[in-house]
Amino acid sequence: MPNPKYKTSRSRTRRRRSHLGLSTASLNECPRCHEPKLPHRVCGSCGHYNGREVVKIKETVA
Repeated sequence: MPNPKYKTSRSRTRRRRSHLGLSTASLNECPRCHEPKLPHRVCGSCGHYNGREVVKIKETVA
């Protein structure tokens, strides 16, 4: 099995991986409670998705 003849420098490695960085998550506004949520997911604050309640959310006493 062939081995590299020379060590790959940090700058060369980082140039090669420059497009692999993470991007920020896109957030949508929940139409019911107006909290930010991930698209196509149940809202974590009110438990609604697509106009109906999917998950019952317990209220916390503060």
